[in-house]
Amino acid sequence: MPTETIEQTKQQIRALVGEIAQLSKSELSDSDYYAAFLQRVVAALAAVGGAVWLVEAGKRPRLAYQINLSDPLLEADSEDAAQHMRVLGNVVQRNEAQLVPPMSGLAENQLGRNPTDYLLVLAPLQGHEGVVGVVEIFQRANAQPATQRGYLRFLVQMCELAAEWVKAQKIRQFSDRHSLWAQADHFSRLVHNQLDLGETCFTAVNEGRRLIGCDRVCVCIKRGRKCNVMAISGQDTIESRSNIVQALNQLATKVAATGEPLWYEGEKEDLPPQIEDALDEYVEESYAKAVAVLPLRRPDPDQQLTRNQAAGKPAENPEDREIIGALIIEQIEIDLPPEVVTPRVDLVYEHTARAVSNALTHDGILLMPLWRMLGRSRVITQARNLPKTLSAAVLVIVLALVLCLVQADFNMKCEGTLQPTAKRDVFANETGEIKVVYKKHGDPVQAAPATELAPEQIETYALLEIENPDLQVQFEDVVGELNQARSQLLAVESSLLGNRRGMTREERSRLAAQMEQLKGQVRSLEEQRELLKQKMDRLVVYSPIAGQVITWDVEGLLLGRPVQAGQVLLTVAKTGVGEAGYVPEAADWELEIEMPERRIGHVLAAQARDEALPVRYILASAPDREHLGKVAAKNDIQSRADVVDREAGPSVRIRVSITKEDLAQMDLRPGMSVTAKVYCGQRAVGYVWLHEVWEWIERKVLF
Repeated sequence: MPTETIEQTKQQIRALVGEIAQLSKSELSDSDYYAAFLQRVVAALAAVGGAVWLVEAGKRPRLAYQINLSDPLLEADSEDAAQHMRVLGNVVQRNEAQLVPPMSGLAENQLGRNPTDYLLVLAPLQGHEGVVGVVEIFQRANAQPATQRGYLRFLVQMCELAAEWVKAQKIRQFSDRHSLWAQADHFSRLVHNQLDLGETCFTAVNEGRRLIGCDRVCVCIKRGRKCNVMAISGQDTIESRSNIVQALNQLATKVAATGEPLWYEGEKEDLPPQIEDALDEYVEESYAKAVAVLPLRRPDPDQQLTRNQAAGKPAENPEDREIIGALIIEQIEIDLPPEVVTPRVDLVYEHTARAVSNALTHDGILLMPLWRMLGRSRVITQARNLPKTLSAAVLVIVLALVLCLVQADFNMKCEGTLQPTAKRDVFANETGEIKVVYKKHGDPVQAAPATELAPEQIETYALLEIENPDLQVQFEDVVGELNQARSQLLAVESSLLGNRRGMTREERSRLAAQMEQLKGQVRSLEEQRELLKQKMDRLVVYSPIAGQVITWDVEGLLLGRPVQAGQVLLTVAKTGVGEAGYVPEAADWELEIEMPERRIGHVLAAQARDEALPVRYILASAPDREHLGKVAAKNDIQSRADVVDREAGPSVRIRVSITKEDLAQMDLRPGMSVTAKVYCGQRAVGYVWLHEVWEWIERKVLF
């Protein structure tokens, strides 16, 4: 062989050895490292193939990676595979590298034989605790003995490099395991740190999410037959009315009813219909890729609890434990392998079940809040503090009697506006574009007269004028057709009367029929002309009542703007400002107040006892002066609740009658803000002050 070829081959081998050394310092996974390692060893030895076998404690070697391994050796039940395994076992037992010629073996059958036509070059792979594997190379058998021993020495050296990677990998595993146990110890100490149910659930979901490495963890507590979300990782508060929380409650309730854990990773073929529907609804809201719902059962204090026992599967104690809630684990984007997630889920599940069970038992003790308060306040009963305690107790009793026995006015407070009694919206009669605005904000207007107005009077009464070119074109077309039909009718009549004697009977009959047809056409066109004229007259918009324009910036709002028939254009109200026959004393005012829905019950109850309810109010422009009004009739209270302000919630509109004299000499404007109090009778002072607190307790706690 030429010297240059030999030198080139040596350089290639050195490069491969360098790559193997570099690989042994990396943090590749087992499968990636063994594949890269074996490929380079086979290439360096120019071998036919090879295999890496890993040895677990007390078990036969397991194939980790192979190149050109023959099929008989892959068949576990074949005789060749059994003999080959004995050869590998002998290398592991003796911890020595070996060369096994093709189709050869030791006299003792227990030591196996080489069933292949290749030379087997075998070297053990060392770890911290002994042999952890065997590297096997299939080499051609025609090499010289010295060359074969060179193969063996090279493989032993490569296995030494691989052993460094194995030891480093083991150290990393020990480090990861130590870190996991540190996290688990931290989680267990925090979750068992207290007995408050809310704090326990909050700690379990947040610390459990960190330990598992998932996207979200939730804990639901079972109350009766339903499960309600108690805590969600990453959230300080829970909006119980949100769609995702409602869907989560439904899913947890359905799974807890079955007693079986739910593991969803995209497949729903074997799920019961009720769980499948609830799962579809929740996944649609949460976009979760994987969901696990594990029923929480009261654990046996003398036995560890696992998810299998929670599912009702046989265990050392098959007694069916009470379901107290559910643990929900979700993955939205992160996709962790099961071998990492499963043990962490078991750990979180066991500690969460015990901690929640203890918290529920603690909270279930009769009058626990009272005992807790008394336990914190024993200092007040000591001898030197006893007089102060008795004085405070007497003061509290006197205050309670005052709150319960002393009567006070029970008023429902709300906000509203001042409005004229006579107020009308002005609508567009026809579709078109606003051409002229005759009246502006604050201008007095008069009601449209019943008689037809002269052109010079239009500006006096009109509010707006709408332009509709299409309507004008239609009117002109109809007028033109009408004139043409009249000309034709006149010609036919002249022909019929002027040449009557010179015509035959047929000609006279034809002209008479044509004349009748033209008369009908003239009548139809005249009716169309009148209708179009009425529509054109309706392009001028008049006020339905005398009053004042209260819409702001009418010209800027409407001029040049296209409008549709029936659209509200502006508002006219009788405010007492104007001329031509109406004066301030002629204007009536009323209040439109918005009573919150949570308070309307008291108003309706008071109205059932006394139909006329007194109202006291103040204007925002004059808060130093109080005025009086009344809710005169039942019809003055709206029969439904509307949402006027999203922040304030639904409210019921109430009309309050007021007197003109009460607002004399005041500059009143429509829409002025008022604050009103509706009188609802006499109640105890404590109820007057704290009735909304009591009603909140009734809605949120007692119901």
